[in-house]
Amino acid sequence: MDLPYTQNIYDDYKDIVRRYVLGQEQEALHQCLGFCERVIKMNSATEELVQIHMDVVDEIDLKDASEIKKSLEILREVHIKLGVSFKVYRDMAEKIEVHDKELDVASQLQDSMLKTTIPKFDGIDLGVLSVPANKVSGDYFNIIDHNDGMMTFGVADVIGKGIPAALAMSMIKFSMDSNGYSQYPSDSLRKLNRVVEKNINQNMFITMFYGMFDNNTKLLYYASAGHEPALVYRYETDTFEEIDAKGIVLGVKKFVTYEQRQVRMAERDMLIVFTDGVSELRKRDDTIIDFNEIKEMIRVNRDGHPQDIVQFIYEKLISITHPTKRDDLTLFILKNLN
Repeated sequence: MDLPYTQNIYDDYKDIVRRYVLGQEQEALHQCLGFCERVIKMNSATEELVQIHMDVVDEIDLKDASEIKKSLEILREVHIKLGVSFKVYRDMAEKIEVHDKELDVASQLQDSMLKTTIPKFDGIDLGVLSVPANKVSGDYFNIIDHNDGMMTFGVADVIGKGIPAALAMSMIKFSMDSNGYSQYPSDSLRKLNRVVEKNINQNMFITMFYGMFDNNTKLLYYASAGHEPALVYRYETDTFEEIDAKGIVLGVKKFVTYEQRQVRMAERDMLIVFTDGVSELRKRDDTIIDFNEIKEMIRVNRDGHPQDIVQFIYEKLISITHPTKRDDLTLFILKNLN
């Protein structure tokens, strides 16, 4: 037998023919499915099955005309299944190729349109890290220096993927960047919601924590569109405060108002904002992380620069994350120095 098929393929086909001829039609037809999948993966011409069929007929010594006829029936069934399976296989491959191209385009959009430079401020240190689980991230952050003693920032999580998610993030970025002066977070979220509601798919929505820090008064103003509560670490008392504000996710309703709150930052206090890739991280044993573990990582590094702190936390989280259940992860830390 000089064929491009492996011995296993030949033996499998021989077993299919034998079963069918002996009257075990259902078992043989069921076995055909797996056989055809393997033949397609080998990228072999279906015409070659005629030769392998002839070799099998000779080996199992079919001489009766009715048996030979039945063997030809199973050959026909295999060719039919190969035709159908190949079409399904080809369609699936084409869809995967289109999907991969879309992800590449979305990734390029993020790289070219959504880059954020971390500004430097007197009296403030910033640290931020945003890592996608796959090619395209559903997380986004932006930081803006208004050159008037004010800075605004946002951390968002887009429920959606691909090009639509990248475009939604670009709308957020351009809307934030277009504000030439400081606006309170509640007003900014209200305007962002109008933009998102009018322009993105109804099946996509966005959570966002929006903050404005007044470097003159050390007041942090904040609002939330259904985002994870943030934390304030109080250096003097070595304690954490959870801060949150009421507000629906962006893009669900046309007219929405957002609650705004404020908190004063004392010397060496830190603000910590994150996405659910941090708070709902799934560990190697398939349990969700105890957030006290993350608080302890912050506590033991409290004298470090925020960028070193977020890097330390990320490396620790990656080491305990379930390898097949990673999510987009974003962590933002603002430290007040005086």
